[in-house]
Amino acid sequence: MGRIQAFCWSFFAVSILVLPVTTSASATNSQSWDFSVLLDGDKIGYHRFELTDTGDERRVTSEAKFDVRVFFINAFRYRHENTEIWSDGCLRKIDARTQANGKKRAVSGTQVQDEFIVDDGSEKNALSDCVMTFAYWDPDFLQQPKLLNSQSGEYIDVEVEPLGSEPITVRGEEVAASAYRLTAEKMQLKLWYSTENEWLALESVAKGGRIIRYELT
Repeated sequence: MGRIQAFCWSFFAVSILVLPVTTSASATNSQSWDFSVLLDGDKIGYHRFELTDTGDERRVTSEAKFDVRVFFINAFRYRHENTEIWSDGCLRKIDARTQANGKKRAVSGTQVQDEFIVDDGSEKNALSDCVMTFAYWDPDFLQQPKLLNSQSGEYIDVEVEPLGSEPITVRGEEVAASAYRLTAEKMQLKLWYSTENEWLALESVAKGGRIIRYELT
């Protein structure tokens, strides 16, 4: 069970929502991204994102699917779907569904006057009037002291450390990037952004030192 929980937390870190980077935009102001998810260099699934601007609101949806096999046996199965509504840089509504090795979890939340009410399936909590999830597509999230975990519904403390400029390979080409280390309860992430503040990649360390990596496709 400890190994499964470690996988859940590591995958949570990268599946809790949102996106950015090399994009395809249309006249309807929508963008989409596709990431391959690798574990120690082997592809185990994908994570897709779509962002749509409609007037003063921004709708972000994501879908993740991971399958980890050990000796041809499916040792870990993860599914995650999430829809968020944003306005003025703040989360206004969330509806997330997660399955990790058959265990289901649902998180919902909505803005009510000057509070954001989160329902994690067992209790409701009132948060501040401007909550952010791990919104990788918006670099402003790196300035936040607390972020909402869309998988568990927890509002957790985070610390972000700038690591300076680093080269990174994106779709076979080396590009300049700014790196950051994000630390929170039970997880540590490394993130890369382009000079235009677009999200380029992510790495997380799972139990046993195994590396989970997101790569653009």
